[in-house]
Amino acid sequence: MNDEQLLRYSRHLLLEEIDVAGQERLLNSHVLVIGAGGLGSAAAPYLAAAGVSHITLVDHDEVELTNLQRQIMHTESSIGKSKVSSGKEFLQHLNSTIQIETIQAKATDSLLDELLPSVDVVLDCTDNFSTRHLINAACVKHRAPLVSGSALKFDGQVSVFDPRNSNSPCYACIFSPDEQFEEVSCSSMGIFSPLVGIIGAMQAAQALQVLIGFGEPLVGRMLLWNGRTTQIDEIRISRNPECSVCGSSH
Repeated sequence: MNDEQLLRYSRHLLLEEIDVAGQERLLNSHVLVIGAGGLGSAAAPYLAAAGVSHITLVDHDEVELTNLQRQIMHTESSIGKSKVSSGKEFLQHLNSTIQIETIQAKATDSLLDELLPSVDVVLDCTDNFSTRHLINAACVKHRAPLVSGSALKFDGQVSVFDPRNSNSPCYACIFSPDEQFEEVSCSSMGIFSPLVGIIGAMQAAQALQVLIGFGEPLVGRMLLWNGRTTQIDEIRISRNPECSVCGSSH
């Protein structure tokens, strides 16, 4: 690290769990953030501020007025712009020393196959089951750690699925792709504004833990946040040997 970096990240360097070695890992990391809405708006800025050297933002959508209630990477002047270009502008103002790559597209099998071989951690900041399953399958295929978050109304959840760990479940171990789930969205159900910030920031924290390698990330555990009662619960989740994505027969 140069003198400017030593000063910029000095508060990380004071933490023995991070120190110079951990910060250098961040300065050599590539993180993929899929979804530049509410969750991504909270996660990506903390990754950028922490010094993750390369962040790729993927989102097909454009900024609308209704987004501004919770998607804090975007401002009134961003309305009509693509979320990835608006997000890039925000992140570059926050940390001009890192690389921000943008892809205005929906996540697809072919896109993920192209991106994941060079990625250290994936953050799923999307809002529907079909895309989550697609991302999960790609992460299992490429053995890429996945930090999954979701938020709706007053309830949020976050977990880490790490295919490099033989005991780690994957997203499909909990929510089978063969089951039919009713797709619900913020536009029809509503969402408490700070909830996406809380869950997105947790996703960033989990990603930094995985990248640096300290503490106990939420592998095999799912954290549940209740915004009505401010209650945090945790459930243990196990790998399903019959899972259609990560099971032994697959």
